[in-house]
Amino acid sequence: MSSRILIALGGNALLRAGEKGTSEEQFAHAIETAKSCARLVEAGHLLAMTHGNGPQIGNILRKNEIASKDFPEMPMDVCGAETQGMIGYMLQKTLYNELHQRKIDRSVITILTQTLVDKSDPAFQTPTKPIGRFFTAEMAKTLEQEKGWKMVEQVGKGFRRVVPSPNPKDLIEGKAIKQAFDAGNIVIASGGGGIPVVRDDTGHLSGVEAVIDKDFTGALLAKIVEAEIFCVLTDVEKAALNFHKPDQKNLDHLTVQQARMYLEEGEFAKGSMGPKVEACCRFVESGGKKAIITSLEKCMEALDGKTGTTITLK
Repeated sequence: MSSRILIALGGNALLRAGEKGTSEEQFAHAIETAKSCARLVEAGHLLAMTHGNGPQIGNILRKNEIASKDFPEMPMDVCGAETQGMIGYMLQKTLYNELHQRKIDRSVITILTQTLVDKSDPAFQTPTKPIGRFFTAEMAKTLEQEKGWKMVEQVGKGFRRVVPSPNPKDLIEGKAIKQAFDAGNIVIASGGGGIPVVRDDTGHLSGVEAVIDKDFTGALLAKIVEAEIFCVLTDVEKAALNFHKPDQKNLDHLTVQQARMYLEEGEFAKGSMGPKVEACCRFVESGGKKAIITSLEKCMEALDGKTGTTITLK
């Protein structure tokens, strides 16, 4: 039985810890991703995709710093657009090739996506999202003075810049994405949470220095395209209680009520599994059939109910 599925790829889907980030490395991972996604298409599912961009945008920001004496630095919204184009192209080409090899005639398109946020979102007053590299205390103080950056210390590592992480309200290109998806295309959209923009009283859009949680935007995208299943792919097969402890308990199924209880109890880390579980709850509460958290390799089995953590309304 075919379903409308939104696949949310983790930020490390193309670039893993310890790698240099060469195009060869990232294309190799993109091919792995394409094989898994092609199996879903071959099974008859209608597929839309989104992805993280943490490692890639970190590299772009670092390049900006290094080359700042010779070239003007680009703001974060422009850097986010760069990553959407780059990662979208890698996924688009490798998935096209994989489908072509399987003799499946399906277009794969990337839509550069702007995500609308509220300019009065409290997140703009309390930046919390770390980005970029670590700095010494002295350099952090200089950057605060010269660039107006807010810096926070991560014990044992140094200081990092933090930026606002507002909630996504809408996708500017949402209607076009839905139309392309309904027409049978595989759509890659809202990468990295989307390019954060605010709207003034005249309707004019402006980019802002912020990072939107990709899973929250993914849940919104899934709602917009009327996906039945929201599949969050990460580096573990299942969500778990007491993660990485001797009494770790893997979770097969959660109701939204149970998931929110565990979130309040702090069972899911804020910087990793927490946003994924919250995004799944939002999707299901907005009318989605079910959400699944699993690994890329286990996606097909999870859709068949053989593994993964499934979250439903009841």
